[in-house]
Amino acid sequence: MKPGTRALGVAESFADGDDRSVLCGAVLRADRTADGFAFESCAVGGTDATAAIETLFFDLDREDVQYLLLAGIAPAWFNVVDLHDLTAAVDRPVLSVSFESSPGLESALRDQFSGDALDERLRTYRAQPPRRRLAVDGDDVWVRAVGVDADQAERIVRAYTPEGGRPEPLRVARLAARAARRFRAGGADGDV
Repeated sequence: MKPGTRALGVAESFADGDDRSVLCGAVLRADRTADGFAFESCAVGGTDATAAIETLFFDLDREDVQYLLLAGIAPAWFNVVDLHDLTAAVDRPVLSVSFESSPGLESALRDQFSGDALDERLRTYRAQPPRRRLAVDGDDVWVRAVGVDADQAERIVRAYTPEGGRPEPLRVARLAARAARRFRAGGADGDV
């Protein structure tokens, strides 16, 4: 992958009691150079994460972004992202990368929701591609991809993961989302 190829990493941060989660989009080049940031929010426990990420992407107005990487599939307490809808909207491959092995979200969704709220989340969640385990620098990550095949998804994740198991666009986005949340909450300068 060329060093200047750009990916947008999206990660989120919220604290107990928050009704909104801060989403950060960090544009990083494959050579690890940060090249732009945007912020948005979505409802904690809501169903608006897909739309919020679309808004974040279009607010950046970056035609040079080639890939969209998401930290997980259900940010902000089970606000499940529809990777297919997101891929269609942004016209880029979308990869969801998670960092823990799990049997999936169905039982957790059943524990937390019922009725129409559960049905909507299950419908979205079940429509997503399966996760594939990928070993990267001695760590395991689990990847869902829409818009690229499994081999391309693996190359993309590896290209943006210079060390450790977290792709750099997601690592930087997570740090920025946390800092923005603390700032929004009125944290002291040393906390940001």
